[in-house]
Amino acid sequence: MKAFKHYNAKTVKEAVKILQNNTGRAKVISGGTDLLGVLKDKILFEYPDIIINIKTIPGLDYIKEDIRGLKIGTLARLDDIAKSPVIRARYNILAEAAASVATPQVRRMGTIGGNLCQDVRCWYYRYPHQIGGRMPCYLKGGELCYALTGDHRYHSIFGGIRVGTGLNTGKVNRNMSQSCISVNPSDIGVVLMALDAKIKIAGTDGTRIIPIGEFFGTFKNSLKADEIITGIQIPKLQDGANQVFIKHRVRESIDFALISVASVLTLKDGICRNAGIALGAVAPVPFRAVGAEQALKGKPLNSETINAAMQASVEGAVPLRQNKYKVEILKTLVKRALEKQ
Repeated sequence: MKAFKHYNAKTVKEAVKILQNNTGRAKVISGGTDLLGVLKDKILFEYPDIIINIKTIPGLDYIKEDIRGLKIGTLARLDDIAKSPVIRARYNILAEAAASVATPQVRRMGTIGGNLCQDVRCWYYRYPHQIGGRMPCYLKGGELCYALTGDHRYHSIFGGIRVGTGLNTGKVNRNMSQSCISVNPSDIGVVLMALDAKIKIAGTDGTRIIPIGEFFGTFKNSLKADEIITGIQIPKLQDGANQVFIKHRVRESIDFALISVASVLTLKDGICRNAGIALGAVAPVPFRAVGAEQALKGKPLNSETINAAMQASVEGAVPLRQNKYKVEILKTLVKRALEKQ
């Protein structure tokens, strides 16, 4: 690894000030489970001069509930989230997602904020510099997404995104000729999308709170150069809300999701009053299945509506030659999630 300056931030204000004073030259580290791999493999053309450790900021690892819902600090570790009695009792879908991440060692180090901010996992983007040279793919400012004509078996089935442009929740760019088709690797992001969570962000201009859909509104995330996540807010679930998280992967013990589905349905007298359905590993961001939600709302949850939602979940999919199989897996997992409600 190249040498860099290391700062132990004592306050959020100090951390964002360092970011502001070193735009483009500084990176934030919490658990380090993603960033250290990025640095060691030298996958990026620009290497940070400064690493800002925010684990030294007190009070950012909270997990607490009030009358409005659940609040989680950005430094709350995935292992603590998975084992939290409060989360397991009333927001179990989040505990299940946290418990599914990687290995026990990673979960004991990785934080919820870091999971949301982790870099994409495309093997062309992640190709180590020391074994042939880093690749100047489209996401790094190059002209071509190598996955389009190369190995794209684990990539997006809902199209790509032009780097630097917007991506609205539930919508993607179908023209993939000049776009990145990597998928977002965050299991936590998928669940928070289904839960209608909000992200609390601090920067030199102050604090802002935005919906999770806006946080993932542009490729990767919408953090400005001088901003960090400080917390997550999840609204109180309605009475009768049922939660299901399903994650399908090649190796159940450690792999990233091949497809994941998070479903939060509120049922009353057998009728679906509200639905939050989010999909993982199918698009460049955690993908809100708006069509599937609309197929359920105001209707009884039966085989007919479940099948309609299943079909709606893949509407607009534009799979490539090697990842067409993901469409059928997605339909199956959506159906299984709804049948568990």
